[in-house]
Amino acid sequence: YTLFWVLLIVHVRIVKPWRMLRTPYRVVDVRPECGACTTLVLEPEGHAGMRFQPGQFAWLTVRGSPFRFEEHPFSFAGSAELAPRLEFSIKALGDFTRTVGDIEPGETAYLDGPYGVFSVDRYPHAEGFVFVAAGVGVAPILSMLRTLADRGDRRRLVLIDANRHWDDVLFRDELETLRERLDLKLVHVLSRPPDGWQGERGHVDAALLARVLPEGAAGVEFFLCGPKGLCDAVQQALHERGVQAGRIHFELFDMV
Repeated sequence: YTLFWVLLIVHVRIVKPWRMLRTPYRVVDVRPECGACTTLVLEPEGHAGMRFQPGQFAWLTVRGSPFRFEEHPFSFAGSAELAPRLEFSIKALGDFTRTVGDIEPGETAYLDGPYGVFSVDRYPHAEGFVFVAAGVGVAPILSMLRTLADRGDRRRLVLIDANRHWDDVLFRDELETLRERLDLKLVHVLSRPPDGWQGERGHVDAALLARVLPEGAAGVEFFLCGPKGLCDAVQQALHERGVQAGRIHFELFDMV
């Protein structure tokens, strides 16, 4: 038992950082987005890079050595079909994320991953997918949508994207473009809509789901990403609609 913990510590503190140090990435673009969000674009430097499933995440280290244990978890936002070129869309919510916009192209980054099971690739036989996101929780879902579009997937898709203000909606222009490449129903929900807003308002609840979810969704998988309150409310509403728990997949976002 003691030997197991010694080997685990050696792996975490020595072996893994050493591997990361030998497989660096270069920041090739730092792209500001609306809603206090920044997209980092990385490419491998001197190695083949990594492949990932859309919706997964990696631990990111920038401006430091992987031996310093200052890594932060972020979901991939880009299409898995474009790997090894990687994109992370990061909103300024915490101490580290507020500094992401100051990163310069050419800086070195290190990645540990990919990790996670929050991915449409785990359900190749699903008839379709329903996504519910709030704020920057749309990032891993955007990765899935971009990947499905690049693959020419024509299954039924619904995205319910919840935000406070219209200006907070991340990637809203690209989401409209993705509607043309996918069989995608896009529903924006604003808790503080502007005057004249014609779309959904308030919060994602059972009544809204009843209005926008497709009929005959027995073969549909549900992906929820956002704060705990949203995920809990949507899970409860889906359970009341008879959706099996095994078809509801969620990921919580918090400040880093």
